[in-house]
Amino acid sequence: MDPPPRRLAAPLLLLLLLLAVAPPAAQAWKRDEFRNCNQTPFCKRARTRAPHSLDAPLSLSAGSLAGSPDGSISAELSHPSRPRPLVLRLSALPPHALRLQIDEDYSTAAPSHRRFQVPDVLLPDLEARTLHLAEPKTAGGVSTVALSSNLDVVVKHDPFELTVRRAGSGDPVLSFNSHGLFDFEPLQVSKPEEETWEENFRSHTDKRPRGPQSITFDVSFYGADFVYGLPEHGSTSLALRPTRGPGVEESEPYRLFNLDVFEYLHESPFGLYGSIPFMIGHGARGSSGFFWLNAAEMQIDVLAPGWDEAATPENGRIDTLWMAEAGVVDAFFFVGSEPKDVVKQYISVTGTPAMPQQFATAYHQCRWNYRDEADVDGVDAGFDEHDIPYDVLWLDIEHTDGKRYFTWDHSAFPNPEVMQRKIADKGRKMVTIVDPHIKRDSSFHLHQEATEKGYYVKDANGNDYDGWCWPGSSSYPDMLNPEIREWWADKFSYENYKGSTPTLYIWNDMNEPSVFNGPEVTMPRDALHYGDVEHRELHNAYGYYFHMATADGLLKRGEGKDRPFVLSRAFFAGSQRYGAVWTGDNSADWDHLKSSIPMVLTLGLTGLPFSGADVGGFFGNPEPDLLVRWYQVGAFYPFFRGHAHHDTKRREPWLFGERRTAIIREAIHVRYSLLPYFYTLFREASVTGIPVMRPLWLEFPDDKETYNNGEAFMVGPSILAQGIYEEKSVSVYLPGKESWYDLRNGSPYKGSVSHKLPVLEDSIPSFQRGGTIVPRKDRFRRSSTQMLNDPYTLVIALNSSNAAEGELYVDDGKSYDYQQGAFIHRRFVFADNKLTSLNIAPDNLGKKKFTSECVIERIIILGLRSGAKKAIIEPGNQEVEIESGPFSLRSGSSPVVPTIRRPNVRIADDWTIRIA
Repeated sequence: MDPPPRRLAAPLLLLLLLLAVAPPAAQAWKRDEFRNCNQTPFCKRARTRAPHSLDAPLSLSAGSLAGSPDGSISAELSHPSRPRPLVLRLSALPPHALRLQIDEDYSTAAPSHRRFQVPDVLLPDLEARTLHLAEPKTAGGVSTVALSSNLDVVVKHDPFELTVRRAGSGDPVLSFNSHGLFDFEPLQVSKPEEETWEENFRSHTDKRPRGPQSITFDVSFYGADFVYGLPEHGSTSLALRPTRGPGVEESEPYRLFNLDVFEYLHESPFGLYGSIPFMIGHGARGSSGFFWLNAAEMQIDVLAPGWDEAATPENGRIDTLWMAEAGVVDAFFFVGSEPKDVVKQYISVTGTPAMPQQFATAYHQCRWNYRDEADVDGVDAGFDEHDIPYDVLWLDIEHTDGKRYFTWDHSAFPNPEVMQRKIADKGRKMVTIVDPHIKRDSSFHLHQEATEKGYYVKDANGNDYDGWCWPGSSSYPDMLNPEIREWWADKFSYENYKGSTPTLYIWNDMNEPSVFNGPEVTMPRDALHYGDVEHRELHNAYGYYFHMATADGLLKRGEGKDRPFVLSRAFFAGSQRYGAVWTGDNSADWDHLKSSIPMVLTLGLTGLPFSGADVGGFFGNPEPDLLVRWYQVGAFYPFFRGHAHHDTKRREPWLFGERRTAIIREAIHVRYSLLPYFYTLFREASVTGIPVMRPLWLEFPDDKETYNNGEAFMVGPSILAQGIYEEKSVSVYLPGKESWYDLRNGSPYKGSVSHKLPVLEDSIPSFQRGGTIVPRKDRFRRSSTQMLNDPYTLVIALNSSNAAEGELYVDDGKSYDYQQGAFIHRRFVFADNKLTSLNIAPDNLGKKKFTSECVIERIIILGLRSGAKKAIIEPGNQEVEIESGPFSLRSGSSPVVPTIRRPNVRIADDWTIRIA
């Protein structure tokens, strides 16, 4: 929407603009404010093509497929009608990932600029890890390259097609262009007079001075029952539903284009705040993945069987169509025997997730906005008064001086440092918001400096881009430029960010980037960035660079010793290296609670393990039962935050009556008791990329009953939970052959069975898997920091072999000393009636050490069949009693489970406890 005329007074102008483009929560989302595929020329063109119908299919030039000195294989793709050939490069990464790169050949008849290749996303050592591929074997117009001992790459020359297949059987796993839909629109040197390249949407015109430059291709997943991934979109289905083909009602592709979408639809392939072009295929025959490093707008079709009018569609194959507005082909093919292999390979390319501080894994309390220091004091005291722990209190945009970031409204927050210290005295932290739109105010030092240095994104005419957001007229730092990112990082120093303290952390919102008067509420595509890159080419990565620069700022502030915490709304591949994300402006309704599960699961599968949804819904007033159910689910989100819009009623956890307060308190207590387990899972994610919150099939890849279950989920390998969405009873499928034990009372349930359970007011169905050991802390304090020296409980859930195992990871919870060996990492193994604690920390990480005097005060053994009454602790030959004890230490809990009380063995030591 265009802004009102400039002659209006600034306050009235801003008011009218905000009323026009930021409607209140009660107003429904308007689909026509955003482009669909038919209004997007590159998508419309690509979707109209039938298989093998292109007039100019590309072919490998005869004899051009050959090895290169760097170990890769290169070839030339050409057709007589193209002004320039394309250059193809194949390379391999361990253990068996294939990289395919295709770009134009700029050596002859080059255009005035090159196509954009996204920097700073792939790990810098990627080329060093590239494997040497042997010379291809060519026969009959087909070349074969050994990718690994059990995988081949087969390249068909004319027309071009690529297949990754199993070497022994010849079974295909992934293919590229097997349906002949590959198209690569060439850059053009100058605009032809007889053709216009302009594109119009609503009142906006995109001049497209460089012409159409889209890329299209098909990718097929063989042996896949379902495909997953492509965040971010709202859906109650974990698996990606077909978007085209027989029997498909939804006609829009999955859109990847970062947008500020308030009150988004819970069932839609429409793009939301972040974009990760990574898809996983999974079935009984194995798993595979495909990742396209491209930050331009993408549209992806999942094609239903028979879409190509095949008389007998091939079983176990899912075809997909990938369409991008610009960029190059820089694609990765991953193959694994199980889905965790595929996730690990993707992470090996884009980077392992950041290890969060301990406090960040606990509960966060937020609202737009806590009004002033008295309000902050009152909320903080309310948690203590009602015996509800929390770790972080957040401030939204109203805490600033007129929406000028890095400032404070001194009438409401006259003593920000004192306020933060009062919170910190209880072991708590604060978070303030810092968005990318900089108020265009000549008296604002940040705007003055950015203007003088030329640090803003430019419009198509080369002037500082001027858009509208919360402060009114705003400009946006060009975060593609490393120099500007460094400048931005400096703004988080205590000297530059007056009123900040070491316990203040940061929240990046609106970084899609959101522009209220821009096309589709974002920056125009023909805006210009560092290196003469058009915004269309990097749009989906803008928020990623902003997140990166902010995290680097906190890292600099702490002199490299303090792990940053930065929450970002926009994200891209690689965002996991810089912090947490959330699912954006959801609504207080049951459907958004239900869709939050597959949304968070999908983020975890695509590299972002630290994510969650706003508990209670951001827009609207949740009915009390919905709020309670959301807390019960949110307690298992990796990122656990309550948040609300300023137009909503206050909803701190104690405002809904004593009974509901007690239930919400219990849900938050569940999270705090499980913090040792969550922290251990975050350690695993930071090393392997395996998410904290997982779809059932990630742990049970052979169980088809789990493949499209988006209501239940795993937390790590040991805990299963399922939300309640208004039902009077609920059916919960417990996979695997082993028993499961109720997290409330330890009652056993059979595996491989769906259990119809009554809906209980005080909890959601949640279970511990037989064969696992879960560490807990059962004493409750005001914050996780105050639990630091508290003793542990181990909950042992025995399987049918009377065995179980689990892990505990502990470090100082805040610094990077763990990278030099300063941590405790134990594996607990129960077998042959013995519980053994084993050190699994490597010896060669560094000289720093971490010690802890914490002990284990209780060991609960679920499924213990013997009537044993005693246990012997070694070393020391100390005898302790086994007696019936409560499952939890909360008041009113009755003795129901076999418990070894006060063994008081240290978590840092080797020891064995034998059941006598």
